[in-house]
Amino acid sequence: MKNIWFLIVKFNAFFLFLLFFSISLILIVQNNGFQRSSSLNSTNYFVGKIYEQSSQWKDYLSLRSANEALAIENARLHAELQEFKNYYSTIDSTIIDSLGNPQYTFKAAKVINNSLHLKNNYLTIDKGSDHGIKKGMSVISPTGVVGIILNVSPKYSTIQSLLHTDTRISASLEHSQSFGSLVWGEGMNPQIAYLRDIPNHVEVKEGEKVTTSGYSIYPSGIDIGTVLGIEVGGGESFHDIKIKLSTDFYNLQFVYVVTHQYSEEKNVLESQNVQN
Repeated sequence: MKNIWFLIVKFNAFFLFLLFFSISLILIVQNNGFQRSSSLNSTNYFVGKIYEQSSQWKDYLSLRSANEALAIENARLHAELQEFKNYYSTIDSTIIDSLGNPQYTFKAAKVINNSLHLKNNYLTIDKGSDHGIKKGMSVISPTGVVGIILNVSPKYSTIQSLLHTDTRISASLEHSQSFGSLVWGEGMNPQIAYLRDIPNHVEVKEGEKVTTSGYSIYPSGIDIGTVLGIEVGGGESFHDIKIKLSTDFYNLQFVYVVTHQYSEEKNVLESQNVQN
């Protein structure tokens, strides 16, 4: 306290100047309309800038929760879109059962690990058996196919990526609806795959869209990619079609695990064909 008093005494002229200067400014602003208006405008400008910066920081800090909310909303919209597409693409059946339940549901999950440049690549997500995830479920992104659930723990799951030498997906061409088997391409390029088993009499166009056929664990019509080029292979009986994948594996943050409500019933029925 004694040091503060000495400081005030030593610099008393400076403090008196600040006091009188502040009083004079207040009197000028209060008694002159132009100065008062200018002062308010300047104050509003600086306060507005502070609020703007504060809002931007709040928005940045809330991006994680916002992204999670958007992923959940996208999962709901995926389910509704699948219902709509199937309703108008079938004559005597829809994917809504007699109780009004959807055939496919989509659960959002965050990618917490992802490999790209190995011979066999995997992803890890933050959802597991506690969230209804099971081995064998298909996984998609907002832009296309991702892979298949491989292993599950209560809180996490691993995905066998589309970028895996053992991954096979039934895919069809947009124009002819001919379907074949999609496999990851040679060269370990995360953006390239090959569509095989398409007969060479089928007309294939560069830029043509490739989607899931619906004959595997994926719903039909999920984007896979577009045709980059066509080669003839397999004894010149089948095309070897180069595909540019629509999923950006470099920037995967959220994915959707697809639940087929009647997959077990379908698998049991189809297993009887083998037994017979």
